Amino acid sequence: MVSIDEVARQAGVSTATVSRALSGRGHVSAGAKAKVEAAAKSLGYVVSASASSLASGRMRNIGVLVPFLDRWFFSTVLSGIASALMRRGYDITLYSLTADRAERRDIFDTFLRRQRVDGVIAISLELGEDETERLVALDLPVIAIGGPNPRLTTLTVDDVAVARLATEHLLALGHREIAHIGASPEFDIDFHIPTQRRQGFEQALADAGITVRPSLFEPADFTIEGGFRAAKQLLGKPGGRPTAIFAASDEMAIGALLAARELGYRVPEDLSVIGIDGHELGEFFRLTTVDQFPLGQGERAADAILEALEPADSDAPPHRPGELPYELIVRASTARLPS
Repeated sequence: MVSIDEVARQAGVSTATVSRALSGRGHVSAGAKAKVEAAAKSLGYVVSASASSLASGRMRNIGVLVPFLDRWFFSTVLSGIASALMRRGYDITLYSLTADRAERRDIFDTFLRRQRVDGVIAISLELGEDETERLVALDLPVIAIGGPNPRLTTLTVDDVAVARLATEHLLALGHREIAHIGASPEFDIDFHIPTQRRQGFEQALADAGITVRPSLFEPADFTIEGGFRAAKQLLGKPGGRPTAIFAASDEMAIGALLAARELGYRVPEDLSVIGIDGHELGEFFRLTTVDQFPLGQGERAADAILEALEPADSDAPPHRPGELPYELIVRASTARLPS
């Protein structure tokens, strides 16, 4: 097995420089880092995780709490976290937090307290006071995506403002009969994001002097299939169909597009559709959306926790968690209402 001394001799540097260069901890010049990496690669040297943790007192492992593993948004945020951490030599351990109280208690009381992680990232989870207290008691850096949680460092998206932006885009195109595909109560958990998006939708309508009509709301489950069924309900109701649909997620918006096409409506000539998220299929479906950059959310959360673990050099700008960015992306699924 190749030793760190051999890497140091081939690179012409000290073993301490090799350790700093390959661990990412401490300052190493670009030239020395390149020499070390080239020597390590040519010799087939791999940093020992156990030796590294003994030397640093760290496991080089971040625990990630996530409510769903089979949903595009969460898996994309997770991908951003994983890629950013891997670049810095960290592993991740996933903990899926379901609604089951006993399972959640096991994670907080047993798994996290084993101290096998250096920090924790929570993705879109509304933690109770007791759970928050247990996280704080770990005395580890914690970053929460989707807050707010006054006791934790959080990265948040203003979901009311995001929904207002989407609705105002439709209003600016002349639409007044705007339907909304939101969520049923069983999916309105963890920060009540669907409720906030419905509030933003209704606020934008009220500001435009438009009365909110309950008949133009249809709940779904944040999937393409759910959006498809909800849109068919909206477009099939008597008393006049909507000229536009605002879906609270891109997946439901894509379902609405497919439903409209199946019913013979042209998009955007007969019906405009807008979603929220920035889904990777949005470009394929030419979907107008409010992109909340989920991959970037994960990367920013990883940067924040690494900054807490390994503070940057004094001349580097500090990472400042806070509100996450979003942007209206106009494509071919929305158009001005024909006169």
